[in-house]
Order: sequence, then structure tokens, then C-alpha cells
Amino acid sequence: MSPVDENPHWSFETLAVRAGQERSQFNEHSEALYLTSSFVFDTAAQAAARFSGAEPGNVYARFTNPTVSTMQERLAALEGAEACVATATGMAAILSTVMALMNGGEHIVASRSIFGATQQLFGNILPRFGVETSFVDGGTVEAFRSAMRPNTKLVFIETPSNPLTEVFDIAALAQVAHAGRALLVVDNCFCTPALQRPLQLGADLVIHSATKYLDGQGRVLGGAVCGAKPLTEEIFKFLRTAGPSLSPFNAWVILKGLETLSVRMQAQSTNALEMARWLEARPQVARVFYPGLASHPQHALAMRQQTSGGAIVSFEVKGERAAAWRVVDNCRLLSITANLGDTKTTITHPASTTHGRISAEARAASGIGEGLLRIAVGLESPADLQADLARGLV
Repeated sequence: MSPVDENPHWSFETLAVRAGQERSQFNEHSEALYLTSSFVFDTAAQAAARFSGAEPGNVYARFTNPTVSTMQERLAALEGAEACVATATGMAAILSTVMALMNGGEHIVASRSIFGATQQLFGNILPRFGVETSFVDGGTVEAFRSAMRPNTKLVFIETPSNPLTEVFDIAALAQVAHAGRALLVVDNCFCTPALQRPLQLGADLVIHSATKYLDGQGRVLGGAVCGAKPLTEEIFKFLRTAGPSLSPFNAWVILKGLETLSVRMQAQSTNALEMARWLEARPQVARVFYPGLASHPQHALAMRQQTSGGAIVSFEVKGERAAAWRVVDNCRLLSITANLGDTKTTITHPASTTHGRISAEARAASGIGEGLLRIAVGLESPADLQADLARGLV
């Protein structure tokens, strides 16, 4: 066990740098990268004990690897979770959670304001296996309560949501879920544990696309599920058999990203607030969506359960798609890409990218119009970002 893991009172920043590490016989300072598909046993009896779980230890890299274990333990420490299961991507984390914890004939209640791929999974793929989802329009607690059924197993939210930064009351929705004997699952991608810790507010599981802010530099894919051991153990069983596993190399890169998570999120949130205020003052901008602004409809709630507004700013330009695409096409500094969480600022048109595969009716129900743009604010000078956007805001 790492000396850091023995003390539960270390600060977030210390845990982000040191939690989970166990040095090898070489006593390396940086975390070791174990690129191996399998592990050698001393005896046949030891191999049998490892495979059965009677003896702890590494067996096969699809489900046990020291580098991945370090990443899992560090992220669990940051989220305040008992355990973490790492997966190949964020969507693999969501799929693994559903497949591990649900059966055919059971039901999900989900916000309509979730990532487009998650909407596709819940609305088009899971029904083939007998799992139905009710999408809730609007963020009121009563709307979620009304959608609950006797067979509801999961309540799923993303807060703040992608791309409109809608904020949901985690503590209140945990009460709704638990009253119906369901689990509350929170996608914490936008905030990360540096800004929000849903488990402390009553959530049962936290989902991450580690591809985003946990890595922080747009290098690798990864995902994770954090929560209590009885739940994560079921997800681990699914991963062991089905194999949506995180590679050791990607886990190592994400570990390096976690070391700077706190300072990055603070700096990018500061830049995002400055950008949101600047956009709100532009006459070509109809509306800005950013939880750190007083004009955001859930600003007070966001400031209760988040430590800042985060790094995602969405805004509607006047003139629908033509005007939105003009802003994008005039960018020379902002990267035109749908990824987010990078130190480099990115810009995308959600209606034709991240939410382009869902129907026009579903986009309208989610509030995603043709004039909407999303920027994931990085670490560049806000003045330079403003000058780049100003070329298209004419």
C-alpha cells in the first residue's frame, strides 16, 4: 500500500499526485508502465488460486494490471469512492454499468439532456435487450419522480449536461432514486472530482470519460466507474468476461493527467468564466449557457454543488446554422473538433456533430438548436480566444 493511501486526510492535490502508487523492486519514482498481456505464476496451485480469486494478484491484463490498478485507486481516492473500475472509453463505462446491474424488463429514467451517444445507447440499442428508458424533459425533481416505475433500476443524469450545461440537483435526485429502490448514476465528465463529488451528495455511482479532463491533453481514450464495492464488483465481473478494458498505456497517460487535474480545472474554469462574460456582451449572441453566470437558470444550485462553473461554455448565435458555421469557419486558433477537456480550446456545432445522429425532434426536445455552439475552454489567453471568435461574430 502506498503511504498516501494509509492516510485518508490528505488533500485532493496530494492524492492526485501520489494515491495508489506501489513501487516495484526497482523503487522507481514515477509510476511504472507494465506493458504485458499476462503474468507468470510460481506454481500450478498459485495459478489456480489467482484465477479463482482465492489469492489476490495479477492474472491477465484484460482485467488485472498494476498500472491500471494504480489509476483506479487514484481516481477512487479523488472521488471519495470505495473502488473504481476502469474501462476502454466513457461509453464503455456506461454500457458496462447497465449490462452489469440491469436485466431485461427493467427500466432507466434519464435526463433528455445527456450526451448524444448516451441517448443512442439508451434509446436505440438497449431496447433490443429489453431495457427501456424514459427520457425526462426539464430538470425538475418532480419530473424525475413522475417518470419512476416499479421496475426502474437506474436514474441517470449528466451534470452539468452536454452541451447546454443544465445542472441537476444530485442530492434531491438521490432521494427520488432511493425511494424507488433505484440507483442514481451521475456522469461527472464536465466537472471531474476537482469541482464536484457526486458520491458525497448521495449518488451511488459516478461515470467518467477519462478521455476528457482526466487525461486533459487529448491524448488517449479511457473511462471509469466509481462507487461502493458491491456495485463496482458486479461491473468488474462484466468487464472480466466481456473485455471493454482500459489499456495499461492509456492508464499510465491518464495517471499523468490526474497529477495536474486540480490546477488545470481551476485555470480553465477561470478562463471559461471570462469567455462567458465576454460572449454575453456580444450583440450577435442570443444566449450564453454557463453555470458560473448569474443568468444561468441553475446558477445557485451549481454554486452549491460545484466549486466553480467548469470549463464548458455554450452559446446561441443569431442566424441559425449559417451564422454558427461562419463563427466556426473563421476560427484560426480554436480547434474545430468535437472532443473536449483538452488544454487547447475546441469549438463544435453540436446539432451537426455530437448530436447529429439523433432525430431533429429529439434535438429540439433537448434544446439543441441550429445556432448553438459549444466551446471547451483551454489554457490559452482569453484575449486571444476572444479575438479569434470575434472574426466570425459579425
